[in-house]
Amino acid sequence: MKKSLYLTSSGTLSRDQNTLLLELETGEKRYFPIEQIGDIHCFGEASLNKRLLEYLTQQGVPVHFYNYYEYYVGSYYPREHNSSGFLTLKQAEHYLDESKRLDLARRFVRGALQNLQQVLRYYAHREKPVHPMIEGIAQVEAQLDDAASVETLMQLEGQAREMYYSALDPVLQNPDFAFESRSRRPPANRLNALISFGNSLMYTLALSEIYRTHLDPRIGFLHATNYRRFSLNLDVAEVFKPVLVDRTVLTLVGLRQIQPEHFGEELGGVYLNDEGRKRFLQAWEERLQTTFQHRRLKRNVSYRTAVRLELFKIEKHLIGEKPYEPFRAYW
Repeated sequence: MKKSLYLTSSGTLSRDQNTLLLELETGEKRYFPIEQIGDIHCFGEASLNKRLLEYLTQQGVPVHFYNYYEYYVGSYYPREHNSSGFLTLKQAEHYLDESKRLDLARRFVRGALQNLQQVLRYYAHREKPVHPMIEGIAQVEAQLDDAASVETLMQLEGQAREMYYSALDPVLQNPDFAFESRSRRPPANRLNALISFGNSLMYTLALSEIYRTHLDPRIGFLHATNYRRFSLNLDVAEVFKPVLVDRTVLTLVGLRQIQPEHFGEELGGVYLNDEGRKRFLQAWEERLQTTFQHRRLKRNVSYRTAVRLELFKIEKHLIGEKPYEPFRAYW
C-alpha cells in the first residue's frame, strides 16, 4: 500500500518528469517517486503550482495542509474519479431518513466506545487502576439503544470520552504529561497537544481513504452534514481514534520517546516543535503500517488497510448488502 508523504520543511514542491521534487530553502533537492505516495501532508510553507496540481489529480493524490500551530486548514481533493451517483443517492437517503441515520450513527458510537474500553483493558492487564473507567464506559454503551436522537448519541459519546480521559493520568503516571482536562484550541498542556495533533492526522487519513472509495466525504451521519465541507471522515475517525491516535500518544509518552523539550509554548498554548513533530509522525506512520490478523479475512492487514476496509463495509450497508459492524480491536 502507498505511504503518506509528510513535508515538515519549507520549500517548493513541483513535478520533475514523473517524479515529485521538493526544493528546500537551503537549495537541497529531494525526489519522491509518485507511485509510492498515497497522500501528502504539508506542515511547512509549501509552494506549488497548477502543473503539479494537475499531475496530482491525474495520479489521485490528495494534499492536506496544516497551519503553523499544526491545525488542519484544508485539503486539495482531486476530482472524485471513483464517485458513484448511485452510492451518493444512497448516502443522501440514509442521511435524510431519520431512522436510518440514527442507526448508522449509533453503530459509529458503539464502535468508538468498544475501542475506548479495549485500550483501557490493555492497560488494566498491566495493572493500571482503570477498571472503574472501563465499567463506566460499558454503562454508557448500554444506553445507546435507548438514544432517540443523534444529539443524544453525541452526548453519550462525550460522557464516555470524559471517563476515558480520566484514566490517562493513572495510566501514564508522568507529571510532565499530566492530562488534567481536555483542551483544544489552544491545547493547554503537552498531552492535549499530542492528542489534538493525532486527531488531525486521523481526520485526514480517513479523508484520504474515502477518496479511494465510492463514498462522498461530504455526507456524514453522526456528524451533521451542514456547511462543513467534510463530515463522513469525522464519523469514521471516531471508531479509530482510540486504536490509532491514543495508542500512539500513550506509547510515545510511556516509552519516553517524546520529552518536554519537544514542545514549545506560544499564544497561550502548547505545541510540538519540529523535532517533536517528526517523532510523532514517524510513530504514526509505523502505527499505520503495523499489521494484525484480520478475523474475517484470515490474513494480516495493516491499520491503514483496516480504515479502507471500514469504508467498504459502510458502502455495503448503504446498498443494503450487509449491516455495518464497526472495526473492533482485539489485543
